[in-house]
This record gives sequence, C-alpha cells and structure tokens, in this order.
Amino acid sequence: MDVKYRLFDLFIHDLTPPLSVISTSTAGLLNKTDQFGPLTGKQRRIAERILRNAHNAQTLLREMLEILRSEEGLFQKESFSIETSLKESILDALEISDPQIAEELYSAKDQEEFRTMLNPHGISFQVTGKYGHSPFCHDQKKIRQVLRNVISNALKYRKERITLTVSGETDLIVLVEDDGRGIPLEKQGTLFKRFVRLNDKKQPEVPGLGLGLSGVKTLVEAMGGEITVVSQEGLGAQFTVRIPPLN
Repeated sequence: MDVKYRLFDLFIHDLTPPLSVISTSTAGLLNKTDQFGPLTGKQRRIAERILRNAHNAQTLLREMLEILRSEEGLFQKESFSIETSLKESILDALEISDPQIAEELYSAKDQEEFRTMLNPHGISFQVTGKYGHSPFCHDQKKIRQVLRNVISNALKYRKERITLTVSGETDLIVLVEDDGRGIPLEKQGTLFKRFVRLNDKKQPEVPGLGLGLSGVKTLVEAMGGEITVVSQEGLGAQFTVRIPPLN
C-alpha cells in the first residue's frame, strides 16, 4: 500500500473516535437540558463553538480523503449555487481564524446582509457572469474545499483586507486578492509544495502546516484546472483558480 494511504488510515483510525466523542458529548450538553441541566447564554455559545470546530476537524479528515479520491479521478457530479458555497467557505475559514466574527455572521438573514456584515472586517466578494445566476456543475465538496483553503490563506496573510471575485461563462474563475506582505519571486516556485511555509523572520510567524495550498493545487489539477499566483514582496498576493465544469 502507498505510504500516503497508510498515513491516512492512521489519521482516520486515531482521530475519528475522539472527535466523535467530542461532537456527541457537546451535542448532548446542548440538546439534553433535562439530563444535564440548562446552559446560560454564554455557555451555550461556547458549546456551539466547540461543536462547530469539532465538525470542522472532522471535515479536515474528510478533505484529506477528497484529495486522495481526486487523484484517482473520483468525483461526485452535482449542480449547486457558487454564491452559497462561497458564503459557506468564508464562514468555514473565519471559524478557524476569527470565530467571533464567524459567530456574528451566522445571524445574517440573507446574502445581502451577510455581505454588508463582512465589510467592516475588510472582506468583500462578488459573483458575476454565468454563475451569478446559474448553478455550477462539479463536485461541491471539493469546490468548497478549494474555496475555503484559498480564503484561509488570504486571511492569514492580509494586513487589512481581502477581495474575492467569482466569474466565468464556461470555466469557473475564482480570484482571491489580499494586501499582505506578498511573496518574493524567488520563493513562488515552492509555494504549492507540501509543508512549505513562507514565513519571514522580520514578520510575525503565521500559523499553519503548509498543506492548504498544496492540497488546492492537487484538487484543481485533478479537476483539469489550474491555480496561479501574481505577487510582489510588500504588495500583497493575487491567486487565480480556474476550474472547468464537470461534464
């Protein structure tokens, strides 16, 4: 068996049971008040955050499987709203980087209110072209995984803002731009390699394992698309993802 499959088996075997216990126990605290007693408002919010992040950790395990499945050409074809997937991906990314903002955004009543609530936090997005009004056809889980990871990367490195633009008439085009420290040209060739982290000794260290962008590249190329970056040191970075629909 290939080494990466053995490693994945170990991850599943060792991490799935404790995550399931955390999820089940926290859900019990939230839903079985007759058995465990009522929670205060603050306790409920904290328990809900624990449950969301346990689910996020379970999602990360599933996403590792999705990368392996994509390398084998296995995709689940479905039609879905890109704007909805983009909103969910923003929430996923913020849940990790700034859970207080994410908690605030969960109260948005519709897409327009969600967009308005993002503005004070330096995040803006727009969906234009065909997929602003028509569904996109592909594997929704993998598209959401790609979106979440490029958004998470931009949130890590931005100074004040990120801009997300989705367009395209045939291929889906996703552009993610941040105003962060930028990437020196000589380091851009290693950007999508596993475990590579481009921290600058003069800058605060950015947390991470160096797996997000490498996973995005693997997924996108398995979909027949590409990911590119345009950046200069000190002038932010612009990532562009192109993914053709699944026919």
